[in-house]
Amino acid sequence: MAAKDAVGRYGEDVAARHLVELGYQLLHRNWRCELGEIDIVARDGDCLVVCEVKTRRSGAFGHPAEAVTSRKAARLRRLAARWLQETGLHPPQVRIDVVAVMRPPSGPATVEHLRAVA
Repeated sequence: MAAKDAVGRYGEDVAARHLVELGYQLLHRNWRCELGEIDIVARDGDCLVVCEVKTRRSGAFGHPAEAVTSRKAARLRRLAARWLQETGLHPPQVRIDVVAVMRPPSGPATVEHLRAVA
C-alpha cells in the first residue's frame, strides 16, 4: 500500500471512530459508483450524513478541509443523491460533513469535524 493510501486509510479509521463516539451510526464506508466515492455514510439521528475525510501529515499544504472545494462539494451532493436513489432511503435531512484529520509525526491525531459544509 502506498504511503498516501495508508495515511488516507488511517484518517478514515480515525474519522469513523470519532463519528461513532458522537453516537452516529455508520452505514457505509468507501461507497463507490461511477461518479466517485463517499468516504463515510452515516446517520446522525434522523439526518443522513455524507462525510468526506481529509487527512494530512502536516500543514504544509494547508488545512485538510481546504481540499474540499466547491467542485468537490458539488460532487458529494451528486454522490449523496445517487446513494439515496440506490438504497431507496428517504431521510428527512441530508447533510455533508468534513472530518479533517491531522496526523503529526508523533503523538495522537487531531480531529476537526465540520458540519453542513455544503
